[in-house]
Amino acid sequence: MSHFNDFNNAQVAKLPNHLKQFIVAQDYEKYTPIDQAVWRYVMRQNYSYLKNVAYYPYIKGLQRAGLSIEYIPDLQTMNDNLGKIGWGAVTVDGFIPPAAFMEYQAYRVLVIAADIRQINHIEYTPAPDIIHESAGHAPIIADTDYNNYLSYFGSIGAKAMFSAKDFELYEAIRKLSILKEAADADPAEIAQAEKNLRYISENMGEPSEMALLGRLHWWTVEYGLIGTLENPKIYGAGLLSSIGESATCMHSDVAKLWYNIDTVNYPYDITKPQPQLFVTETFQNLIDVLEQFANTMAFRRGGAESVMKAIACKNVATAVYSSGLQVSGIFTDMGISAGDEVTFIKTTGPSALAFNNKQLKGHGKDYHADGFSSPVGKLRNTSQPLEDFSLTALENIGITLGKRAELLFDSGIKVEGIVNDIITEKDKLILIAFNDCTVTESNGNTLFKPEWGTYDMAVGEKIVSVFNGAADKDAYEEITLISREKTHKITYDDKILKLHTLYKTVREIRESGENLEQLAAIFTQLKTDHRQDWLCALEILEIVYHKKIYHQLEREIQVYLEIKASKETDHTKLINDGLHVIKNPVSQLLMED
Repeated sequence: MSHFNDFNNAQVAKLPNHLKQFIVAQDYEKYTPIDQAVWRYVMRQNYSYLKNVAYYPYIKGLQRAGLSIEYIPDLQTMNDNLGKIGWGAVTVDGFIPPAAFMEYQAYRVLVIAADIRQINHIEYTPAPDIIHESAGHAPIIADTDYNNYLSYFGSIGAKAMFSAKDFELYEAIRKLSILKEAADADPAEIAQAEKNLRYISENMGEPSEMALLGRLHWWTVEYGLIGTLENPKIYGAGLLSSIGESATCMHSDVAKLWYNIDTVNYPYDITKPQPQLFVTETFQNLIDVLEQFANTMAFRRGGAESVMKAIACKNVATAVYSSGLQVSGIFTDMGISAGDEVTFIKTTGPSALAFNNKQLKGHGKDYHADGFSSPVGKLRNTSQPLEDFSLTALENIGITLGKRAELLFDSGIKVEGIVNDIITEKDKLILIAFNDCTVTESNGNTLFKPEWGTYDMAVGEKIVSVFNGAADKDAYEEITLISREKTHKITYDDKILKLHTLYKTVREIRESGENLEQLAAIFTQLKTDHRQDWLCALEILEIVYHKKIYHQLEREIQVYLEIKASKETDHTKLINDGLHVIKNPVSQLLMED
């Protein structure tokens, strides 16, 4: 996987291994001449329309991110440019899990899907593609307030608890998006995948933190508007990269509502145009709303409710004791006192202990292979939390290395054994290890027996934070569940390869201004052998329209496209929009930016 070492970009270099696993090579050579024409068509349309409705100067933003209207961006060029504003970019294979996506944002790295939409999905695709990611997200990255929001959102989102259902939903969305972009997809298979996605999304139950945050992300980063309700501007990448919806979203039948904490109550459907959009007056307001939501999350609240979220997620999570000790694993059980305080926590399967996101030496998941459990709370008849005891104070209550000790917690849990180790970090006692140890509850139930080996007892009066994933992800080797479903690689038949050659020749003629006499023959070939194609004919028309010397050919192509637009409803808007941009050239618009 050497390709991520190729980038001379500080942000990409800082990425931890568990994120690097998602990176794929961009493989620039795979983009066909049709792919390049699709990029150019969408970007010219975008610019022609967005210059009036986008929040920021679109072209200046593109240039700052290392993008052009003419060519699909090269990742290294983007990294060179984004590096100047403290960001980076990597290419990945389609959708990646939401938690990983968020963490990339926290590291100030844009995640860009390496593939590009097919020409038959030129207006919109549910699959992430290079148009959406780079033409949508990248141009606004240079705005400091916005990029601060993006990275802050990432750091909050990376800690969000998700449910087992969220992962099912992610897999269903990924599968459908891949099928829809696959040239050889069976319509019955697509219908089944749509049905499956509908079923899962209708039976999600109570939305998790990640699901609620996903809504805030959707209504801001993807579909956000900024300004006033009467005259908002677009900053959301989903709108900026959809040449269909960026126009229709401004219609009055799409309700415009103020963006605030209540927006979290609006779910969204990724497969349909949005019935309402949310407007923020400033990017600072986005940070304020996010902060309000973060205050409700398990990583800030801790306590029994947060541990319950960890148990429900059925995936690796981390609980943090008030001493700072972090326990990572799959949580399966907990004890609660009459006053709703956590009295013990339990993980099953490989678990690890950490402090300050660094794994404690000798306490990795190999050592705690079968899980971890420990009391939480104060000792009976002591006013001071155990984590604040000095070594002298510990001796005063009979806790000395090599000696037998007995600890009785407020909850009634009793720990009795020979003190084998005492670990402190930053003046806090975080762990006491016992040999020949028995742990019992007040009802006589045994939690640990001497023959089970060393008992590592976590120290802490409360669970102050619970978050998604392991504390020290790289040490835990948390190679996240990478989907087995891969995007389909397209193979082209001879006919399509010949069409690629025509597109390539047209581009060369346009860029060099030479061999214009070949255009008539190319147009004849298109009419004879590639009647389904419309974009190459548009590109030829663009050249002859601006040369003003091929009047006969210009009229022929114009008529051919107008008839095509009237007969092929799928292409009507695309052809008409293309004709509009030819007659209102982007090159003049660029000078006005």
